[in-house]
Parts: sequence; C-alpha cells; structure tokens
Amino acid sequence: MADGPIFHPTAFYRDPLAALKWLEAAFGFETTTLVTEPSGRVGYSEMSFNGGVVSINPEFSGEIIGDARMVSPLEIEGRGTQFIRVHLAEGIDAHCERARAAGARITQEPHDEFYGERTYRAMDPEGHVWNFAQPVAAPSLEDMEKASGLKLATSLREAGHG
Repeated sequence: MADGPIFHPTAFYRDPLAALKWLEAAFGFETTTLVTEPSGRVGYSEMSFNGGVVSINPEFSGEIIGDARMVSPLEIEGRGTQFIRVHLAEGIDAHCERARAAGARITQEPHDEFYGERTYRAMDPEGHVWNFAQPVAAPSLEDMEKASGLKLATSLREAGHG
C-alpha cells in the first residue's frame, strides 16, 4: 500500500505550467513532480502544501475516462463542479493577502464560520475556486446548530436517512 493522502484531487488547466507558477506564488504550494512531453507540454504534475497533494494537469479526454472531458473552468464559461479545500494551521489572513497580491480574485473575504473555522475563498486565473480554512474554535454540535439554525448530524442514520 502506498503512503500518502487517501484522496488526491486533480485540477485541469489550459496552461498548467502557468498554473504551477501562479499557485506557487499565490498560495505557497510547491511543485514536487513535473512530467513534460518532448514538445515541452506538461503531461502530469503534482504540488504539495502542508502534507497535502494536488495534481495540476492539462485538459484531458480519452478512452480511459469514457465520454468525460476534463477541462478548465475557462472552457465551460467559468462553471465548476468542485472547489479544493485547503486547511491552514495558522496565518489565514496573511495567506489571503499573499494570494490577493499575486492576483487571486478573493470571492469571500476571511471570516469566522459557525463551525469554528476562519475561511476565505479565492479564484485562480483559470476560474478554479480554492477554499482555505483555519481552525479558530471547537464548538459543540449543539452550539453550531444554535448559531446556524441547521440540523447537524455525524451520520446518515443519526440524521434519519439510514
């Protein structure tokens, strides 16, 4: 069994080399694997940050994924199907300012959430949304329900769906 994270997200870009450079400057990610084709085109890459790993790769389609096409949000009028959540131990406000200075569009300014995290969201130049979160409190489920008006559960069964 391989060491490493159980989940390993991949984000697809029109220009993955530019994305790698931008993500290093804006978010402090580190390129740890870069595979290039003879033409110089990025074939595969990985970045790490605080023990997490994300692949930054070119748009892709092919037999191995059936009819699917893996594309940048630029290809689909800015739409996306996910955002990548990144946990920070500390320094979220400074991290946000670093991202802003590198040209990130801050879609949600840093703020404290009812579930005990301070979060902000940033959009990269190709339209991927990155969600950064730092723990600031450890509220109970009861406190979170009271603060949010939501019903919180830790399983489908507990929520009455299992």
